[in-house]
Amino acid sequence: MSIDYYQKNADTFINDTADVDMSDIHKRFLAYLDHNSRILDAGCGSGRDSRAFINMGYSVDAFDASQEMVNCAKEISGLNVWEMRFEEYESSELYDGIWCCASLLHVRMDDLQDAISRLMKSLKNDGVMYISFKYGNTERVKDGRHFTDLDEKSLQGIVSRFDNLTIESIWLTDDVRPHRDDKWLNAIIKKVGGES
Repeated sequence: MSIDYYQKNADTFINDTADVDMSDIHKRFLAYLDHNSRILDAGCGSGRDSRAFINMGYSVDAFDASQEMVNCAKEISGLNVWEMRFEEYESSELYDGIWCCASLLHVRMDDLQDAISRLMKSLKNDGVMYISFKYGNTERVKDGRHFTDLDEKSLQGIVSRFDNLTIESIWLTDDVRPHRDDKWLNAIIKKVGGES
């Protein structure tokens, strides 16, 4: 459902998001990483953040479920971006950081634990993952896209199912796109060792 939306509305989405200033959130995420760290941009969209991390000297891999987004991200970032859904992703302990900006929010609540588990298996011990969700506590469909909204309590509930994950930081931000009044839940989650 959400993939179809991005296939049909890629240009509009890219125009709305490609130039959004994410530098403050980048800084919060990168504060946990060394300069030679390897980052996975999971659900990379237009490739905006992949490009930013590459320009700052980080090694980056990226994937997205939409072929249109993959094509755009390849062009913007210069990466060989993979076309892949969260439920297809498999890897083990490659990355120091995982960036999931407004991507896991399209995963159904019943599938969210599995998606996070798959990502965490690719994160090194003491690595961190940034995630963001629209603020709330519902599942809904809007304009052909599925959204899982989280608040602090629902995010804590998901993270508490993992023995090796801790929430390092959690904060709210306003939507930085013009004419939007959404609130966003942001979090840095750390893998503290052991199996996911």
